[in-house]
Amino acid sequence: MITLLTAAAAAGWVDAVVGGGGLLLLPALLLGLPDTPVATALGTNKLTAITGTTTAAVTYARRTKIDWSVVGPAAGCAVVASGVGAMLAGDVPAEAYRPIVIIVLVAVALFVALRPRVGVVANPGRRTRARAAATVVVAGGAIAVYDGMFGPATGTFLVLAFTTLLGADFLRGSAMAKVINAGTNLGALVVFAATGHVWWLLGAALAVCNVTGAVLGARMALRRGAGFVRVVLLAVVLAMVAKLGYDQWLA
Repeated sequence: MITLLTAAAAAGWVDAVVGGGGLLLLPALLLGLPDTPVATALGTNKLTAITGTTTAAVTYARRTKIDWSVVGPAAGCAVVASGVGAMLAGDVPAEAYRPIVIIVLVAVALFVALRPRVGVVANPGRRTRARAAATVVVAGGAIAVYDGMFGPATGTFLVLAFTTLLGADFLRGSAMAKVINAGTNLGALVVFAATGHVWWLLGAALAVCNVTGAVLGARMALRRGAGFVRVVLLAVVLAMVAKLGYDQWLA
């Protein structure tokens, strides 16, 4: 139980800064509770994650500017899209799309490493109506469906969507990503709860630690700025590539 609580706190911290905390908590649930159905582990993870992402979103919203004209519609769409993804979760095995996620993450790492100014310095001139609409579709649609189905790196993909499409820096991108991620967690949680795949007491206990980690992560990101978020983003992406690669070819 101590291991699960620690993993929940660490996942909350990582999620609040750049996303990707699911790769800490979900494996901990599956390893710590080996007889638990995968769907139940996913549902309990969503219950835990929604508390942390919502807390981080509120913390960011108080201290940084959020483009609600984009984030609001995207979050609304994300609730529905992630619910659809959750309903499809059992139809597509993880092995089918894990290699694609690995390739995308490697591309993300190279992009961030080779473009050191992207996300560190905001470029508001990139925001146009077309790009704003595209962000709603990508963040509130495609990424949300993916989160409901599988989930790893959702927060990271959302941060990159806001930085590349809207020209936000990593700090604002992470702030806006938290709002969308709260929506994706809600949509998936409703579906998992409706099918009885949530352990409410365990999820509530893990949620306390997740919220603590989320508050610490959001405050640290706000205090240290976009450069800090960029470094953590690269570290988390590389860790996710290693973890997914191990699961795909060595486990």
